[in-house]
Amino acid sequence: MRDPQNDPLDAHVPERSCILTRRTAPREELIRLALGPDGQVAPDVRARAPGRGAWVGVGRKALDEANAKGKLKGALTRAFKTGEIDVPADLGERIEAALRSQALDRLGLEARGGTLITGAERVEAAARQGKVALLIHAADAGEDGRKKLDQALRVGARASGGDAQGLVFPEGRTILSVALGRENVVHIALTDAAAARRVTLAIDRWQAFIDPDAGLERAPISGIGAARPGTASIFVDEGNA
Repeated sequence: MRDPQNDPLDAHVPERSCILTRRTAPREELIRLALGPDGQVAPDVRARAPGRGAWVGVGRKALDEANAKGKLKGALTRAFKTGEIDVPADLGERIEAALRSQALDRLGLEARGGTLITGAERVEAAARQGKVALLIHAADAGEDGRKKLDQALRVGARASGGDAQGLVFPEGRTILSVALGRENVVHIALTDAAAARRVTLAIDRWQAFIDPDAGLERAPISGIGAARPGTASIFVDEGNA
């Protein structure tokens, strides 16, 4: 029997409300905005900035439209309880860039922590042995290479009765290589379940902001899956605690 006091899935999940839609959701599904000393509003995707914050839970298109019409400033004025705020016209672009940076930083942290491997041969071997929790392909990875590793992933997942497919990352090998500090990174395998969830959470937040309806090109991974809403907070991501 599960003990609620010791089971992280039963732990309290902090929730916040979107200032534009009033939708309440786990804070990992929303994006925090902070008010700087100069009165300028800035993205605080790691939720680290001191002081009062405001949370938004809409995609970039909706946020840009609200910003252009002045609705976002009105909501922020109420949230920050001051009219002396400056909302940059390119706030949506800044948020997207911050989320992109967080996703790449997360991969870099996992690389330094030893929870991921690269190289097609190493990734394929680990996948066939059922040791891969999450498989990632660069956006410019060849179709043949993707299919070969996806097949290896399915072979490894078959023992547990699941199916699996790699995730296509929104950036190419050059960007991934820089993020991981390695050469020619085309395929990445996360070999730790918690690490896979941390990476999935970071990428999902980024992609959900770009296009809330698109989703990621991925099938659920046996035993892993995408970070479930309401449970993502149990996987520590710097600044999101």
